[in-house]
Amino acid sequence: MYVKKIAVVGAGTMGADICYTIATRGIPVVLRDVDEAQLTRAKKHIQELFDGRVGTNKMTLADAQDRMGFITFSSRLEDLDGVTLAIEAVTEQIRVKEAVFRELDQTLSSMALIVSNTSALSISHLAEVTGRPDRVAGMHFFYPAHMMKLVEVIAGDQSSDETIDTVMRLAEEIRKIPVRVKECPGFVVNRVLMASMAEVLRFKEEHDIAAAEIDQAITEAKIAPMGPFFLADALGLDVAYEVAQYLTQALGARFRPSDELKNMVAEGHLGMKTGHGFYSY
Repeated sequence: MYVKKIAVVGAGTMGADICYTIATRGIPVVLRDVDEAQLTRAKKHIQELFDGRVGTNKMTLADAQDRMGFITFSSRLEDLDGVTLAIEAVTEQIRVKEAVFRELDQTLSSMALIVSNTSALSISHLAEVTGRPDRVAGMHFFYPAHMMKLVEVIAGDQSSDETIDTVMRLAEEIRKIPVRVKECPGFVVNRVLMASMAEVLRFKEEHDIAAAEIDQAITEAKIAPMGPFFLADALGLDVAYEVAQYLTQALGARFRPSDELKNMVAEGHLGMKTGHGFYSY
């Protein structure tokens, strides 16, 4: 299947980064969100990414303006006309994602594909709320999506070979490295990441060590490009908490979110997007 126009639903940081990545390859893309203020923030973020490439001589100003022109920022369902593949990138809550999938199923052509950027939830379950389960898959990008090369491609129970082949080819077209993984809670990377996060949070509490000290030790040892607490703040502590709860229910207590994480989310300290998490911004 040929993908000629893409929609990204959800204009948070991840959605905006995915939209930017698609536009840089000259593919028309609609960034949709019901929140106009969120769309404005996303447009500013994407413009800054293009400006950064121009400033480092990785792209000419004319090329940046041309690629920016491939993006439509919209809260209107009408602008999804002609979309052949939609990427859902809303908050990591199953009910919210179900609502988005139902809306896309009713709005898009019957031939269009619907894929989710979920980091942990069941693709098969999301497919069941649509009338096209064979045309649903997972396409999990990693933060920051405009820089990280890996994309997990996940088949649901009814995903067709054509659907998975199309998603794999699209990932390659936007200069990513697609890896097909089996459907299971957390897939591969987040199953490992969240288990590690749960353990490092327990370690922090048991030894009363500052998050910055742990992050510094990990980055200086080159174990990871960024520490787990900075990464959690960037992703959103509410997202980390939701994923941890889901994995705990599915796989057991080793994924249980710490009391500290639970309390921070309850207090509205969600990381970068609220200005305070493990760090202050």
